[in-house]
Amino acid sequence: MEPLSINHPRVRRADFPTAAMLAYPERVLQFGTGVLLRGLTDYAIETANRRALFQGRIVVVKSTDGGDAGAFDRQDGLYTLCIRGIRDGLPVAEDLLCSPISRVLAARTQWADILQAATQPAIEVVISNTTEVGLQYVPEDIRATPPASFPAKLLACLYARYQAVAGDPARGWVIIPTELIPDNGTRLADMLLRLAHHNALDASFIHWLTTANTCCNSLVDRIVPGSPDEGFRAGAEAALGYQDDLMILAEPYRLWAIEGGEQVRARLAFAATDAGVIIAPDITRYRELKLRLLNAVHTLTCGLAHLAGFETVSAGMESPALSGFVSDLMVQEIGQALPPDITQEDMVLFAHQVLDRFRNPYIRHRWLAITLQYTAKVRMRVLPVLRTYITRFGQPPAAMALGMAAYIRCMRVTGRDAAGYWGEANGNRYQIQDDHAAWWETVWQTDDPELLVRQVLRQTDIWGEDLTLLPGWEAAVLHALRRILDQGAGVVLGV
Repeated sequence: MEPLSINHPRVRRADFPTAAMLAYPERVLQFGTGVLLRGLTDYAIETANRRALFQGRIVVVKSTDGGDAGAFDRQDGLYTLCIRGIRDGLPVAEDLLCSPISRVLAARTQWADILQAATQPAIEVVISNTTEVGLQYVPEDIRATPPASFPAKLLACLYARYQAVAGDPARGWVIIPTELIPDNGTRLADMLLRLAHHNALDASFIHWLTTANTCCNSLVDRIVPGSPDEGFRAGAEAALGYQDDLMILAEPYRLWAIEGGEQVRARLAFAATDAGVIIAPDITRYRELKLRLLNAVHTLTCGLAHLAGFETVSAGMESPALSGFVSDLMVQEIGQALPPDITQEDMVLFAHQVLDRFRNPYIRHRWLAITLQYTAKVRMRVLPVLRTYITRFGQPPAAMALGMAAYIRCMRVTGRDAAGYWGEANGNRYQIQDDHAAWWETVWQTDDPELLVRQVLRQTDIWGEDLTLLPGWEAAVLHALRRILDQGAGVVLGV
């Protein structure tokens, strides 16, 4: 089977990008070749290009030595996005041949080409996903070839552009970091300004940097597991008629929320073609929906599902008992404790989308994997909405209490070895990967559930407060934990 390329004879012509699409100018500078960018942000640009609404391609900066950058050259930047999952309760199977990437440049060996690309007049947008580790301030010389950190690389590109456009305020960029940290745009802007001062750049450039360029806070959400397994790939390639070393798999759901006004909207014409791309002056509500109805639900369900014997999220959702628990937890409890600016209709719609995502059989998300740094997730994702619920309704939420009890049981350390701490459930050992595992080993020395729960909830060093002061919470968690210890999680759930 021949590899995918522009001249491949068996590519279905209806799916192939037009000559006009391939001739669009480079309008986006992208830091990162990862699957999330290709499956979400680049997908949005591809769909807009197919409607001739954005009319721009992407030059990609590859900052690391890992991976196979040559695959982009061999395939002329083309890759297949296979969308699989469930939307509105119905199965989805779509394949899209994507062509927005014009070229991939390696920072280590092609830095001069990258700086030249930054000076191109048509470049208007910068996108990045260098992981949370990549979005860090490093005081370094931006004249290095190349600088080490992403913010320094970006500032070097900005400085090259400033010089090329003679400080034209209309030639600044809209910069959208998609790294998964709060206020990513605000943080990046601060790093760029600090680096400019560290490098003693002139005042006129600093003025241009801060007034002609906009760093947008953003939130991205789409599961893109990466390269499909060999079985899926073989079937997809047989159906498509070509070999694709860059093929990726993604769920149907997508969200790219970008904080900005009309000026940002005017630059990002691709947003008009994709309902998953949202530009708003404040994206807090979208972050809150994701953090509570997706992340907090995951956190409060993972231990319970693992203890009940379910391996993956999708397998668990096939159980009416567990899917019912998830639905009640999401809609009846967490959904009732969201900020007042989130309407009931918005909450219900998002909840149904999350349920579709959980049921996706193509995403093998293991419940046990979600328990990584379990304690920190409970503190950050669950406690704010728990406090709100009890304040609003004057009583503890039952499903949250069961989820909290399952968390406590899941953190029962029964041994440790060179690999770390581990627990046991259903006759099997599992690793406990939590910064507080040593504390949990000490806590579980008692066999008195009442003493155990009180000790856990009163640990202000972890929670930042005494959780026994929340009305009814200690009794609710204790009742749920006793049921799990006496009957087992599966019986408590009714599976």
